[in-house]
Amino acid sequence: MGDIFDAFSDAPTPSQVKEKRRRRRVRTAAVFAVIFAVLAGVTVTVLPNIRAWMSDSPISDIFSEGVEDYADGEEGDPVQVTIPEGSTGADMATILTNAEVVKSREAFINAFNADQGAGSIQPGTYELPTRISGARAVALLKDHGGQRIDINITIPEGFTRTQVHERVANLMDLPIEDVVAASENVEAIGLPAEAGGKVEGWYKPGTYMVSPDTPAHDVLGTFISARVTELDGLDVPSENRQELLIKASILEREVNQSQYYAQVARVIENRLVDTASVNGRLQMDSTVLYGVGKSGGIPTRAELDNDNPYNTYLYAGLPPTPIGSPGSEAIQAMLNPADGDWLYFVTVDLYTGETLFAATLEEHNANKLLLDQWLAENPDYGSSTEGDE
Repeated sequence: MGDIFDAFSDAPTPSQVKEKRRRRRVRTAAVFAVIFAVLAGVTVTVLPNIRAWMSDSPISDIFSEGVEDYADGEEGDPVQVTIPEGSTGADMATILTNAEVVKSREAFINAFNADQGAGSIQPGTYELPTRISGARAVALLKDHGGQRIDINITIPEGFTRTQVHERVANLMDLPIEDVVAASENVEAIGLPAEAGGKVEGWYKPGTYMVSPDTPAHDVLGTFISARVTELDGLDVPSENRQELLIKASILEREVNQSQYYAQVARVIENRLVDTASVNGRLQMDSTVLYGVGKSGGIPTRAELDNDNPYNTYLYAGLPPTPIGSPGSEAIQAMLNPADGDWLYFVTVDLYTGETLFAATLEEHNANKLLLDQWLAENPDYGSSTEGDE
């Protein structure tokens, strides 16, 4: 019994156990501190030397091992490559590899990632040598001013189909007959059925970048696709699109200042439904000129009397097709015409474009006197009226 009690008396007390654990933690922390100090010393004194050695050693190539790249002096014949809008570095790498400009996708991607200015590469068509290094390919693409060979084609608002075709033919060095023939292939150019086979008005104004070897039907198709996308975005039902483009094309040719678009749009709508004053006749000079093959100027008396379906002095309602390519502002104005009962408008200052609107012929004639006065004070300018009877 006594031995048992002696054994229990030699057992450590709780406080002794707690102290022992504390001392163990202190020793462990000290050991780790020494280890961290040693590692830090190695990092500071040894690692830079290792890096310096690796940079001058063949071992520096270990991470690019297996990446195939052309060396200087292997350059081949030039080819044309097109970088589409929104292309990533990986997309470009695929295009250039397939064209044999670079030897591998990895060679270009590595060079692209290493060049801080690679993000400035623009979409377009480039002429590049074949069999060049990834780094040189990146450099040449960045120098887009010297390597790009694509063509910018600008279609101004109001251009007729004839003007568009002539511009495409001139800029792309194509026979005008080929461009006109392409425009008549409605399936190839993607002309919607609601256009009735007529491209007029369906070429959306804007600037387009095309490759020199792009077929004419693809170029024209790009203009039409842009128009369809625009009308889709405006939620215009397909059955209403041709009528909208006809109205907007007239608005585009009748107004030279966008501040008057919404009001002239209302005049067009009012005239089409009027049965008392104008009997549904638009009486627009722009449509008369289009009907006789002109795109501007002042119609002569003979032209105003010319019997053709575009003579809105003779025929009520809309002409059979648009008379040009309306811009986005004209389309928006026809979709949202101003509120008003106007049937007439006349520009009374041909320098500033100031235009007055009237609901009655009497008021309109009074406005025309202001134009006559302006013309008398500016005899060298000429004369032009809008929406006259």
